[in-house]
Amino acid sequence: MNTTKTFILLAALTGLFMALGYVIGGPGGMAIAFVLAAAMNIFSYWNSDKLILRAYHAIEVGPGDHDPTIATYAQDVLTMAQKANMPVPRIYVIHNDQPNAFATGRNPQNAAVAATTGLLSLLTRQEVAGVMAHELAHVKSHDTLTMTVTATIAGAIGMLANFAMFFGGDRERPNLVAMILMMIVAPMAAGIVQMAISRSREYEADRLGAQIAGDPKWLASALEKIERYARNVPNEDAERNPATAHLFIINPLAGGLRDNLFSTHPATQNRVAELNALVASDAQGNALGIDDQARSAGVQQRQSKSPWARKKGPWG
Repeated sequence: MNTTKTFILLAALTGLFMALGYVIGGPGGMAIAFVLAAAMNIFSYWNSDKLILRAYHAIEVGPGDHDPTIATYAQDVLTMAQKANMPVPRIYVIHNDQPNAFATGRNPQNAAVAATTGLLSLLTRQEVAGVMAHELAHVKSHDTLTMTVTATIAGAIGMLANFAMFFGGDRERPNLVAMILMMIVAPMAAGIVQMAISRSREYEADRLGAQIAGDPKWLASALEKIERYARNVPNEDAERNPATAHLFIINPLAGGLRDNLFSTHPATQNRVAELNALVASDAQGNALGIDDQARSAGVQQRQSKSPWARKKGPWG
């Protein structure tokens, strides 16, 4: 389903790209835009994750990393991925004070997760596990293909509009043409992002992430902390690339008019409420499992033997 959705999205963004090419350069501009869009679609499918990781200066965590916080974070991601019966993604750290995290990649076999140093320093080990379990849930559900390609193509559309500042319109009125393009294109690109990135995916990733981590309270507590701190810590890389905001667990943008166009996150208090509902449900005897089939097959018995089911297990 997500693969089909991605190809429909690519077709829609290609059409918008070609329309902009026509406005800027007529039939010739449209033809050039089509060639560029075709090349960009192929490139973004295979390389969009690398582009996004590079845009945020992400550094891959290696086996020789001696920072205890980072080493613990990487080990817990590995443990949870194995628990969820999924390939272990590449693990990255972003040196940024804003507490946040995201997942990217075209499929679970080629996925990556990244956490900022701000997140690792702010949250407890359990809370970091809850956040990264949420990101693993996006990977497991194949959300990252649509999310990553959308970010790359929507960003390219915004760049094309910026080119109009130099190449578009009549010689006597280039700025007017560019301004009109920017007024039209930014909302259109943002609208496509919002249509492609359903807010319901965040609720589903929260739910599945809580199952992977073993306790919904970890993610609920993490979301509340991140929400309080993230708004006061600017993320300059995100401000330069607003079309990538939907990748993060919490909107990384400061909330200006242009930023709000790309808001795709549900309200944090609503997400916390849903997680607390899971806690209440669990308290009534509905044990969390990796999936519904596992639950019906007797997941309670298996989890009782797992250190993840105990509050103090590997987390101390």
